Amino acid sequence: MDGQVGSGPGCPEIVSRRAFLGAAGASLARPARARDRKPNLLFLIADDHAAYVIGYDGNARAQTPNLDRLAAEGTRFASHHCNSPVCTPSRQCILTGLLPHATGVTRLATPLRDESQTLAKVLKSEAFSTAVMGKMHFNQPGKPGLHGFDLAWTEDIVQRRWMQAVGPAPNLAHLRTKPAWKPFNDPARVWLNSEKLPFPRHVEQMKSTWLASEACKYLEEHKDDRFALWVSFQEPHSPYDFPVEWSERYKATDFPVPRVGPQDDGQIPLIFRDLTAQEKQGIAAAYYTSVSFLDYNVGVVLNKLRELKLEEDTLVVYMADHGYCLGQHGRFEKHCGYDPALRVPLIFRMPGRTAKSRVTDFTESVDVAATILDMLGMGGLPGQSLRPYLEGKRPAKARTSIFSEYLENEEAYIRTADWKFIHGSGKRERTDGYKTDNPTPGRTVQLFDLKKDPGEFDNVAAKHPAVVAAMRKQMLERFRSTHPEAMQEPEGLQPADAVEWYLRPRDIS
Repeated sequence: MDGQVGSGPGCPEIVSRRAFLGAAGASLARPARARDRKPNLLFLIADDHAAYVIGYDGNARAQTPNLDRLAAEGTRFASHHCNSPVCTPSRQCILTGLLPHATGVTRLATPLRDESQTLAKVLKSEAFSTAVMGKMHFNQPGKPGLHGFDLAWTEDIVQRRWMQAVGPAPNLAHLRTKPAWKPFNDPARVWLNSEKLPFPRHVEQMKSTWLASEACKYLEEHKDDRFALWVSFQEPHSPYDFPVEWSERYKATDFPVPRVGPQDDGQIPLIFRDLTAQEKQGIAAAYYTSVSFLDYNVGVVLNKLRELKLEEDTLVVYMADHGYCLGQHGRFEKHCGYDPALRVPLIFRMPGRTAKSRVTDFTESVDVAATILDMLGMGGLPGQSLRPYLEGKRPAKARTSIFSEYLENEEAYIRTADWKFIHGSGKRERTDGYKTDNPTPGRTVQLFDLKKDPGEFDNVAAKHPAVVAAMRKQMLERFRSTHPEAMQEPEGLQPADAVEWYLRPRDIS
């Protein structure tokens, strides 16, 4: 089947290695994998990859041939949204199937509790060899067994092993390369790489090139096992890394600068205020280059899977933790409720098991873990399985809206096909570096008519009080049905006050 599933809003379409000797010995003792056993899992995830910066999403400028091929061979979700536009809460939401406030992880620095049930733990209990390589935001050192991963090469281990493998940087004195990344200490034009400078390494020495190579070695070594391998790339997160050979892939002048609306000025973070139009173009070009480098390394891993003749036995999932603003509303980050920050790519592919289709119904990141387990013939985590879509059907009850939250700024968001609703307490002075002229403005209520105003520029909350009330009720119902402290909600609160009671971060470490 090659078609479109769903009636909701869509988008235009174009077409390790083993780380520890003990683990190695245990793996060698396993019998060869029988063909009638549960499929493998290859989970590929990017950092800050916005859904609109991909060729198959209708972006003719984006050079992403490997992701385009993966999407054409599987089911791609055109209206998939993250449940939090920041790395740590979103990633732990994906891993657990729980909303951030339910995991106790709503802020960047909070670690996921060791006792949390995770997708990796469920798969490990079913005798899968589980491994993660790359950036996971667990906020603790990698170690065997961490959150269910037999092999846990997280940021600290990857950094150390990469440096050991590739050695010191080459002498590139004849080239201009980017300085060390110092966000918020350097001006934004520097740490956002507005000059489109390469990382001071050649392709074969880049961290993500090394990571892809190690993932390929893991696949080779585990080709007769039942494996669940996470490969987590750092691209295209700022400062948008790419090797010296890729410096001229995009021209900054080819990128238009998104307009800033009349109601945007007060909400633009101060750190972005002095960026020039030329610098904004350079930032966009650097981001696109990093996306293309990400695509290159995704292709390396997918090609190894094909070379090993494991494609038909492996469920491949590609997604990002959240989206990213490239000048929309004057912002160059996530940390907000605008669509560029919330909509993320999601692809499932398993030949013979997943439809070649484009789904336009709403889906959320909390749905991913349940879908993976369903496709692998098991359960054990919350969330709404998307399996019907993967089979070319629709679930009995498709989502008609999405929910997301950014509790660092005490904000939550509801999006339907017609409306975007944003409620912020305006009481908390955020500590993420993105302060505005008025850090604590008090309660802010925004409503955007997406049919008339898809760019989310004109706040019409005052004109549509009934819509505001209905969407606030929906937001409150989502909190009440999922929050671990819902039974402690004070009695007699007005709906807006009740929402704000839930917006307070209550992270548990």
